[in-house]
Amino acid sequence: MSRGIVRQVSGAIWGGLTSRDYSLGRKLEIVGGFTASGVRFARGMTVRKKQLGARPAKLMTLWEFERCPHSRIVREALSELDLDVEVHPCPRQGTRFRPELVGGKGVPQLRDPNVRDEPLVGSSAIVSHLYANYGIGSPPRVLNLAPVRVLTGLSMRALTFGRGAFARPSRAPAKPLELFSFEASPYCRFVRFALCELELSYTLRNLAKGSANCRAYVERFGKAQFPYLIDPNTGWQGFESLEIERYLEATYAA
Repeated sequence: MSRGIVRQVSGAIWGGLTSRDYSLGRKLEIVGGFTASGVRFARGMTVRKKQLGARPAKLMTLWEFERCPHSRIVREALSELDLDVEVHPCPRQGTRFRPELVGGKGVPQLRDPNVRDEPLVGSSAIVSHLYANYGIGSPPRVLNLAPVRVLTGLSMRALTFGRGAFARPSRAPAKPLELFSFEASPYCRFVRFALCELELSYTLRNLAKGSANCRAYVERFGKAQFPYLIDPNTGWQGFESLEIERYLEATYAA
């Protein structure tokens, strides 16, 4: 990890711990979130520019849930390859998108209309597909090994206090929401926890460090701050993970 990224992460942690807007529980979640990203060596924080290949013309769809270690491998690859995707969250006990899973199999599953109609099942198949079609070279091997994937995934579960695991009653939006995010950010993860628990579909706009879309994002929204959520159903949009979570709870939680 470069010194610049270390300074950026340290500043983000300090900012969260010294914020008067955050409760003690929130601050503990922030520490746990950054530690969970550290366990994965901050995968999904930086675009792998030298490994970028062709860009997809059509938006892919991903069935996953935030607490699944195999889903996380896929999200890391999407961030590092600078790819957007429509997410259908499938938390445990979820009923909105789990019936869409093919073959009675679990998550993650990815449908890529640019290449094939049938969805890919399993993180290994999906990550290999992403690198074969939209990257150059191979994905990180050691961190993608099944034992490492599961072990680091279990560490993340313990460090983030069970968020994002189980579905909660909610009402479905007519249109998918839009989230500007990147995988390694705990603040972005807080919002994804809420979206997952409430089973809210959303278009994930990945903006890891070095993304080709960062300049347009800053020009549009005025600063390089994440997460940022847009709800086309109500016109609401805004920064700050805590404010976004409060909005989602007030608008969609039953």
